[in-house]
Amino acid sequence: MPLMPKRVKYRKVQRGSNAGLATKNNKIDFGDFALQAMGRGYISNNQIEAARVAINRHLKRRGKVWIRMFPYKPVTKKPLEVRMGKGKGNVEGWVAPVKPGRVLFEVSGCTETIAREAMALASNKLAVRCKFLARQ
Repeated sequence: MPLMPKRVKYRKVQRGSNAGLATKNNKIDFGDFALQAMGRGYISNNQIEAARVAINRHLKRRGKVWIRMFPYKPVTKKPLEVRMGKGKGNVEGWVAPVKPGRVLFEVSGCTETIAREAMALASNKLAVRCKFLARQ
């Protein structure tokens, strides 16, 4: 089952602004190692799931993984070959807006080299550039 909200107040939302740097969720809070976004963009629920699976496969289910983002924003799309107008399209999927500095994943219970490799695999699945962090 894909990551998405159980229920929302409004079915469709406007795009809004994704400007600025992450002021919350920009430090390691739970694990020992983390993946931090360097770019800005939207990460879909499918990308989050693919990255999670990549991390868990590499860790061979040793260690613990925290997902520090949630796709709460609905994205709409009009069907192919439909003229402009006639209202907003239907909800196609859910995305998590990501700003530079946002911590996306955290892991603990493994060595730094294994965590670094797992995070590299995960960052390949995501739509933003990322860097590896270790707890000081």
